[in-house]
Amino acid sequence: MPVSPCGDGCLTPEEARVGAVRRTLRLTGAVLVVLTSLLLAPVLAIRPGRDRLLRGLLRGLLAALGIRLVVRGELAGSGRGALVVSNHISFADILGLNAMRPMRALAKREIASWPVLGPLVSRAGTVFLDRDRLSALPAAVDTVSAALRSGALVSVNPEGTTWCGAASGPFRPAMFQAAMDAGVPVRPVAVRYLAGGRETTRPAFIGPESLVASLRRTVAVADLTLELTVCPEIAPGRAGDRRELAGLADAAVASALGTVTVAGTGARTRRGGPAPTPVPEAPASSGTAARTPSTLPAATPPTPRAPAAQASTAVARHRP
Repeated sequence: MPVSPCGDGCLTPEEARVGAVRRTLRLTGAVLVVLTSLLLAPVLAIRPGRDRLLRGLLRGLLAALGIRLVVRGELAGSGRGALVVSNHISFADILGLNAMRPMRALAKREIASWPVLGPLVSRAGTVFLDRDRLSALPAAVDTVSAALRSGALVSVNPEGTTWCGAASGPFRPAMFQAAMDAGVPVRPVAVRYLAGGRETTRPAFIGPESLVASLRRTVAVADLTLELTVCPEIAPGRAGDRRELAGLADAAVASALGTVTVAGTGARTRRGGPAPTPVPEAPASSGTAARTPSTLPAATPPTPRAPAAQASTAVARHRP
């Protein structure tokens, strides 16, 4: 399965930190929102008004955690299925995507048992995947494809794991097969976090850390914003196969974030930043070629977004 090399060395310096009392209030508020959602479970099971209520609960949870949600663009649905794909940084990504528009998701099996997040995503109809069993992947693709045919929006993180945000992994093509089988469009969404208006990696869920450790670091960030940029839709039939479709979605997200692909790695870094040194990775199992992703130095400042055409060209040039 995909492995990210991101760790503590990827974290941006902590410039502003909220006090212990405020951190405690944020965590307490998050717990209260989750308890409220559990009490409202019978209402959430009723379709009319469910999406509006769920959006309100998730926006409330983000606010309780001290995260401001900013959405650029619109994710239309109206009964037509679509595969929503995004880069993956933090546990809060799922909250933000569903606060924008409630949707089903494909997630690793462990999330179902997580505090705060687990109960909410389970009630949203999440499809859980055992990442240690590659034999379970075809069944997951079929389940997602069936959901797409029924008109559902399904959220997938095709990187296969979380990255720090200053660097990102390549989009794996497997789940794009579900969109091709169902004949539905793909909607790429670019995810990034800002603290005081500057890009930050501190909310990232990285390395072997626990959810609790990531949560405690996130609630300590002052003036934290989760920014979601909805990219143009990739229509059915535009790509010849799932690998090409994954490349188009990858290029769209790279363009929105202003990133380029580092030759020989498949990893993306911010345009204008120093190219990271590839880190060798153990050979992948199940016949999948191993990749050598990398990270940016912790103190790398954010850079302006690159023009879409340039970023897309850069990604295409280095894509295997």
